[in-house]
Amino acid sequence: MIPYIITFIAAIILGMSKSGLKGMGIVIVTLMALVHGAKASTGILLPLLIFADILAVTYYNRHTRWKYLLQFLPWMIAGVLVAVFVGKNLPEELFKKGMAIIIIISVIIMFFWERYDKSNVPKKLWFIGTTGFAAGFTTMIGNLAGAFTNIFFMATRIPKNEFIGTAAWLFFIINLFKLPFHIFSWETIHKESLTTDLYLIPGVIIGFIIGIKVVKRFKDHQYRKFILIMTAIGGIVILFK
Repeated sequence: MIPYIITFIAAIILGMSKSGLKGMGIVIVTLMALVHGAKASTGILLPLLIFADILAVTYYNRHTRWKYLLQFLPWMIAGVLVAVFVGKNLPEELFKKGMAIIIIISVIIMFFWERYDKSNVPKKLWFIGTTGFAAGFTTMIGNLAGAFTNIFFMATRIPKNEFIGTAAWLFFIINLFKLPFHIFSWETIHKESLTTDLYLIPGVIIGFIIGIKVVKRFKDHQYRKFILIMTAIGGIVILFK
């Protein structure tokens, strides 16, 4: 019963994250990995992410900035393709440790990003390519692209709603692109995982509705500090579990 409750909480947080409360992705991945295992959890999460992406693009579609999406997407696709081959035959223990390391590195990146002078961030090809490739690689390995996509979109200085709308379409496209690799190559999506997803969809809907209501009211600096602390703890737990 407790594992199901934890998983359902993760589904609610997923819905809240897709509503625009950015920074929750690592918490979701941490909870799911603790219950279902590192690699198996990626297959359970992906259909839920796609469902939540549909909600997000429907709600925020009018705010999408296609210019930035098209700059970032090709590099992200390249990262996914490399990760497909790297992660296919990784033992569960090594996959888990790799996911934990990515989580901890992501926390460090987000922590220092909060204190960095963003006016000096270059909008050069190397910056777009590096963050895009890293986002693609980490989203395939563990649905952990949030830190890198956030850095890119924050560097563009686009308004909050446009940030959310553009990111919503980006992840909808990339998650659909990842789907056949999870089904036919990694074989992490199957009848059992989809059955689990059916029970969790209501949690995603509940979370999305809650997120829409609070996205404009949440004090950002308090939220980000909480997420950084919880994320770091989650990464350490996965690493040593």
